[in-house]
Amino acid sequence: MLVTSILRRRTGVLLLAALVLAMITAFAPDAPAATYPNPETISGATYAHDPSMIRTASGRYYLFYTGGGIRISTSTDRVHWTATGQALPGGATWATAYKGWKDLWAPDVSFHNGVYWLYYAVSSFGSNHSAIGLATSTTAAPGSWTDHGLVYSSQSSGDYNAIDPALTVDAAGRWWLSFGSFWSGIKMIQLDPATGKQPASNTTRYGIAQRPSPDAIEGAYVYPHGGYYYLFTSFDYCCRGTNSTYRIMVARATSPTGPYVDENGVSATSGGGTQILGTHGYVIGPGGQTVLHDNDGDVLVYHYYNGNQGGTAQLGLNHLSWSANGWPTVVS
Repeated sequence: MLVTSILRRRTGVLLLAALVLAMITAFAPDAPAATYPNPETISGATYAHDPSMIRTASGRYYLFYTGGGIRISTSTDRVHWTATGQALPGGATWATAYKGWKDLWAPDVSFHNGVYWLYYAVSSFGSNHSAIGLATSTTAAPGSWTDHGLVYSSQSSGDYNAIDPALTVDAAGRWWLSFGSFWSGIKMIQLDPATGKQPASNTTRYGIAQRPSPDAIEGAYVYPHGGYYYLFTSFDYCCRGTNSTYRIMVARATSPTGPYVDENGVSATSGGGTQILGTHGYVIGPGGQTVLHDNDGDVLVYHYYNGNQGGTAQLGLNHLSWSANGWPTVVS
């Protein structure tokens, strides 16, 4: 009887210990949470959504972002920002068939051959009845932009979405436009540098990135660096304030049309992407990113939802550091 009682007590203790261990294991994190630096400190007109930035020869920065006829803020030091107007204050009058023609989205600005090129999107939220337009300027200032109308479009009967445009110029001087949101992912077309529009000689629409359904990928931006083309994208969901789940991912290829793979070799067309920035602290849902090559290095330009300001969209700026094997990391 005594031996049996002792064995039962020992068995009970062992079972209890195993249960406690199982509970600890079940609730333990798989790996330490990623840590990211906070955005650089800026002031003034810091609201922005889907930002794109250019630095002129005079040293003035122009920031373009979603809203109205594409809103513009300026700075002389990339720290203090002033709202100065809109690129197309009357909207895209050519695009009245699209519900968003007075509220333009996701601008992309770049400078080539003495001209500033501004691509933008026209759509209504959740629809792929969308279009990409083009405006140009010789100064980038409000009031100086000439609209050149339609570049590319998508219809509700199709499987792609013509928004979030971004221009890339490859090592051979060829122009490429990436775009896309949800549906069948990120696409790319070739452009004619003389017109900024698609040439008749190549009307191919390339597929360069896609995620499994519901395919929450958008905001593509292709940046050449060190012999590669880096595809930055935003995974998951924007536009939900403090409930936003955007995060910035990257893959790379040796050709602008792909194939792109992430740091683990997973294809971008199979959902691959290496995360370089996600929610941390008051920085919620960072995304809508572009990259500016500035005098002090490569700067990641993005928006995030500020948890200290009720989820207001804010401009985020951080430098990129490039590792020995060529992959970017977000730094202060």
